[in-house]
Amino acid sequence: MIDHISTYAMDYPKSRTFYDAAMEALGYPIQMEMVTTWDEEFPERRTCAWGPDRPVFWLIETLVEPTPRHIALAAADRAGVDAFHTAVLGVSAPDHGAPGLRPIYHENYYGAFALDPDGNNVEAVYQLPV
Repeated sequence: MIDHISTYAMDYPKSRTFYDAAMEALGYPIQMEMVTTWDEEFPERRTCAWGPDRPVFWLIETLVEPTPRHIALAAADRAGVDAFHTAVLGVSAPDHGAPGLRPIYHENYYGAFALDPDGNNVEAVYQLPV
């Protein structure tokens, strides 16, 4: 249903470090980087995107504090969820839920959570049986 989505960052370098770690752990390479020179209000706005084969998840620098949101990233397996959690904690992200089953959602829901530098609740999840 969703073709691509964006989140916004007040501290772009710090957020970029967080998402680089998260996406690398999940196997999503950087697909694009640019400066939006056409934006008259913020002509040096930095942006980049990751995805499996095209830009899907965008990080966009902002001057306005964004409203925190929940972002769930698909992992290829439970080990990917674990790798995500280790990677983001390794770049000093606050833990928001250790890897594990979340049967409140369903019996195979395996997820881990951390907060990005803007307070977004970022999750890696794998939902299939092992």
